[in-house]
Amino acid sequence: MVIDYKLIYPSGTATATLINSFHTPEGADVARKQVKCLGKYFTLSFLWSFFKWFFSGTGDNCGFDKFPTLGLQAYANTFYFDFSATYVGVGIICPHIVNCSVMFGAILSWGILWPYITSKAGDWYPDGLGSNDFKGLYGYKVFVAISVILGDGVYNLAKILIITGKTIYANSKTKQQLPIVSVPEEGELVEEQKLDEIFMKEGVPSWVAACGYVALAAVAVGIIPLLFPPLKWYFVLLCYLVAPALAFCNAYGAGLTDWSLASTYGKLGLFVFASWAGSNGGVMAGLAACGVMMSIVSTASDLMQDFKTGYLTASSPRSMFVSQLAGTLMGVIVAPLTFWMFWVAFDIGNPDGEYQAPMAVIYREMSLIGVQGFSALPSHCLELCCGFFAAALALNVLRDSVPLKYAQFIPIPMAIAIPFYIGAYFAVDMFVGSVILFVWERLNRKEADVYAGAIASGMICGDGIWTIPSAILALCGVNPPICMSFSST
Repeated sequence: MVIDYKLIYPSGTATATLINSFHTPEGADVARKQVKCLGKYFTLSFLWSFFKWFFSGTGDNCGFDKFPTLGLQAYANTFYFDFSATYVGVGIICPHIVNCSVMFGAILSWGILWPYITSKAGDWYPDGLGSNDFKGLYGYKVFVAISVILGDGVYNLAKILIITGKTIYANSKTKQQLPIVSVPEEGELVEEQKLDEIFMKEGVPSWVAACGYVALAAVAVGIIPLLFPPLKWYFVLLCYLVAPALAFCNAYGAGLTDWSLASTYGKLGLFVFASWAGSNGGVMAGLAACGVMMSIVSTASDLMQDFKTGYLTASSPRSMFVSQLAGTLMGVIVAPLTFWMFWVAFDIGNPDGEYQAPMAVIYREMSLIGVQGFSALPSHCLELCCGFFAAALALNVLRDSVPLKYAQFIPIPMAIAIPFYIGAYFAVDMFVGSVILFVWERLNRKEADVYAGAIASGMICGDGIWTIPSAILALCGVNPPICMSFSST
């Protein structure tokens, strides 16, 4: 895919360009300034999170994270600025259209749709249900979000498969052996030959890949059914037989468009295996099969992005592969310990808490639909889901049909769906970050282009790192001394 197909892999190419720029005098100077800037905002973000911790108390709705900056009525509908350095940083680093799409989704859902459905309590669904009862408002939030996500995923899956098919077909018509996506100019041939030589000389032998995949499949077939009994051994075997074809499609599509649709392939596996297993543990079987499929398919495109970076930086693919294995071995230790720390220290999965784990709820409900069918949906929810599924398709078609100067203002369905379940507060944070970047670009575009990513990364990392001492304090029984909260008088 890198040498014969000459696929672009935009993210991998961009990373390689950035790395190569560090090894020029100008690039090294800019890199030093960026690192200094990142460290500064990392420290400020960490200290700000530490300061906020003192006011978060042990009661409900305590701290800056629950500050009703836009008023109590807006706060009741999750419209408030929660002073999160992470989400403001995400707003700075994300494109403006993404931030605006998220805000549009927040206004559409929490400003219009959910208040309207709430007014139908006692008519569409029983009044007085709990906040996490799927027969009430909670069910509408989750299932409508699922419909938008599925609509966006189905469209992009079809789009990338069509692009891939057209590329291969057009190339076969010209009687070339493999599809050449990009052709170098004559002056670049010598450099490309040098990169090809390094890449092939240090390549990973095919027999290593084949034997490794077979060995891991054998281990998975034996072990995964012991961890998740409803996922029978033949389900796992089928996943490993089908996954390579899907992984190829995903890796090829990512090389052309930079889109990884691993979650879409995972959802397809989820529905298939959940309905296959049925009421006999179908929910767990669907979720476990989805995990297996997504792990295989996403790894293919992620590794290809890395190998494209390695190719353009004249790095050894064999060294990169060994590094990936080392990282994986570290991950099987660090990831479960991190999960355990969060699970013990925080209230994971609470719909009203800080760590809502929204995708866990969404994927579980998808699996439930695979088992129970549409009977799992609340009243009138199916009609809403169909409408939003069609709207997601229509928005994608419109974005790809109109000229770019108009398409850049059309909201992105996947981004619209995110606040449907989580709430509007993070959309406000991201929008604040987007406004900061917009103003900065108008005042000094060059400076914003150089430092915006570093500042955003520092803000995100500083706030994220604070969760480690915060979790340790919680495990040791040390609680914040102050509860800052607001209520109407």
